[in-house]
Amino acid sequence: MANTAQAKKRARQAEAHRQHNASMKSMLRTYIKRVIKAIQSGDKAKAEAEYQIAVPIVDRMARKKLIHINKAARHKSRLTHHIRNMPA
Repeated sequence: MANTAQAKKRARQAEAHRQHNASMKSMLRTYIKRVIKAIQSGDKAKAEAEYQIAVPIVDRMARKKLIHINKAARHKSRLTHHIRNMPA
């Protein structure tokens, strides 16, 4: 348990940051799932639109180091691959 005022404040800040980061990761997963759902529905136009919304969010999370840049690239690459292979 924190004994000093500084340690208590750091504990409060760490908890606030943890909750914020968890919220941002949840948002990231939600946008990725929206693209996947559009792909599974077979609507290529909707999938591309959802993808265009999701990409900046994925990049932002990588820039803020909530996810690794390679993980962001992997998500974008796989989603792009699935969208491109959809029938027109």
